[in-house]
Amino acid sequence: MESTTTWLVTIGILSAVIAFDLILAILRRNKETSMAEAAIWTFVYVSAAIAFGYFMPNWTPSETAQKEFFAGWLTEYALSVDNIFVFVIILSRLQIEKTKQQLVLLLGIIIALVLRGIFIAAGTAIITRFSSAFFIFGAFLIYTAYQLLREDGKEEEPEDSRIVKFMRSKGASSFTIALITLGVTDLVFALDSIPAIFGITKDPYIVVTANIFALMGLRQLYFLLQGLLKRLVFLSKGLSIILAFIGVKMFFEAFHGVGIHEIAGIEVPHVTIEFSLGVIVATLLITAVASLTATRKDGSEII
Repeated sequence: MESTTTWLVTIGILSAVIAFDLILAILRRNKETSMAEAAIWTFVYVSAAIAFGYFMPNWTPSETAQKEFFAGWLTEYALSVDNIFVFVIILSRLQIEKTKQQLVLLLGIIIALVLRGIFIAAGTAIITRFSSAFFIFGAFLIYTAYQLLREDGKEEEPEDSRIVKFMRSKGASSFTIALITLGVTDLVFALDSIPAIFGITKDPYIVVTANIFALMGLRQLYFLLQGLLKRLVFLSKGLSIILAFIGVKMFFEAFHGVGIHEIAGIEVPHVTIEFSLGVIVATLLITAVASLTATRKDGSEII
């Protein structure tokens, strides 16, 4: 377990970075974010996550912490990219001006951090006391993977929900509606992402930092990927494979947790973090290459 000092220093530094990003978004709230600016900041945040994972063994006692962090961060980051699809739909549907998009995005991301913090605390308490909870988490991830696999990838024009219609009737601004909608959406996303990260590691420190690094820079990534998202046609399929894999892995761990090491004479396998990291990286690479190969720059399918 990480020391209290490690926790305080880490949370302090990451909180300062988030505060800086919030101040920057407020100061630039009336300016559009260019592709070049978004690319630079995305590179900075991704590099920071890689550097954090690389140097992690210097302050964490676990021998597998580094691999668990990278596996968790990549999974959460991939899920965050998928979340951007929904953000694009919400902000375009509500016709939020580009100059205001970055502020509503950052506030929505802060809401996501708070919600995930609550879910992480609850999840840690549950798996600490009830190892059988992994059966529930695993089943939920496999169900989510099935739902993603069923998606046909076609964009449908969504109708305003009852909540949106109610807020409009009360005179709420589009900015307020977008912020609340992103908050509710973040809550739904947390239901997928938190069980997924717990399927990779049970270390709360890694769970927290992987989630924070996955969400940091998401605002800039939104502007960078707006055009590219149309070409990532197989992203949901790749995520379904990753979630299903983690779900099955959680089932294996749940069986071991309740003392079942063999089923019908067949030994329940232990899935190593090295194997998990390999599956995640390979799936994301194949998904990205296949998507870019199958589509043109305008997002249309190559026949």
